[in-house]
Amino acid sequence: MKVVIYGVTGVIGRAAAEHFVALPGWEVVGVSRRPTDVAGIEHLPLDLLDRAACTVAARSPRLVGASHVVFAALQESPDLAAGWHDRELMDRNLAMFTNALEPLLDTTGASLEHISLLQGAKAYGLHVGRAPVPAKERAPRDDHANFYFLQEDRLRELATGAQWSWTILRPQVVYGQSFGSPMNLVPVLGVYGALLRERGLPLSFPGGPPHLQEAVDARLLARALAWAATAPSARGETFNVTNGDVFAWRDVWPTVADALGMEAGEPEPTRLAETMPPRAGEWAEVVDRHGLRSPRDLHAFVGGSWAYADIMFGSLGSPRPLPAVLSTVKIRQAGFGDCVDTEDMLRQWLELFQERGLLPRR
Repeated sequence: MKVVIYGVTGVIGRAAAEHFVALPGWEVVGVSRRPTDVAGIEHLPLDLLDRAACTVAARSPRLVGASHVVFAALQESPDLAAGWHDRELMDRNLAMFTNALEPLLDTTGASLEHISLLQGAKAYGLHVGRAPVPAKERAPRDDHANFYFLQEDRLRELATGAQWSWTILRPQVVYGQSFGSPMNLVPVLGVYGALLRERGLPLSFPGGPPHLQEAVDARLLARALAWAATAPSARGETFNVTNGDVFAWRDVWPTVADALGMEAGEPEPTRLAETMPPRAGEWAEVVDRHGLRSPRDLHAFVGGSWAYADIMFGSLGSPRPLPAVLSTVKIRQAGFGDCVDTEDMLRQWLELFQERGLLPRR
């Protein structure tokens, strides 16, 4: 089987590529503009906003004969939260999806078996101030503009009368390895801690009052994608995906501090999107001093995730986040019962970043 993963340099795409390439009998093709260092896969550099280039790529030997697709490509705005309401950005994300899929279907329609599409908790209206508790897949579509719905509607149109099936996964906040991501808190935690530790300071929590959150380990989501690719019970269905527990940042903060070799300090509310980018020179010095493999360019490592962290932490001046609790009963009843302890996940990812030379060792 051959799976084509669009957005292979993102936190979800990378985890999916690493998981599929380790499974027997799978060939993995990763598509992205930027290069990737995932071993054992074929990489196809491609700008999904270039329809002509996508049409040519669909006829290349690397994509011909694809049996499965994971569409995890995403474009966000530099102003993250504002971009969630930007109709032009929604149209660009729809264009990326149609540019990737339509030419591919023209050339590989006979071999294609399954397409997985990624959405998220914003499908339930969380970012527009509405959050059912818990959010269930059977709920009526929330009435707001969202590129999730634009892509989903096009997917359903393309699937009419087709021999291939599809699955939509809606993960909560995803944690894993990626560079320059707009929404990945692992580099945020690592860099924030490293810069405090270099000054001999404890790890102070920068956010606001406690509130419930959920998370999903990118490796768990990759396993869900592999399950959905072949499970009959996943065909034509939408599933929420989470680790399976809930947490509040202040309660797991001592574990984060310990994983970084630090003491947890008293809370010091701040906006990381404002205070951290000016410290890019300090990060470059840390990279040099510790011989790290991560980019010296702070933005190339963390991307726009500082703003995302402010939202997730409920930082100074940020609106208090609504409870975001997704029901995962449906996916468990369908046969995928995997779960991860979120506190363990945070420790594991920070330790993996240290082992891979992306963060200073503990």
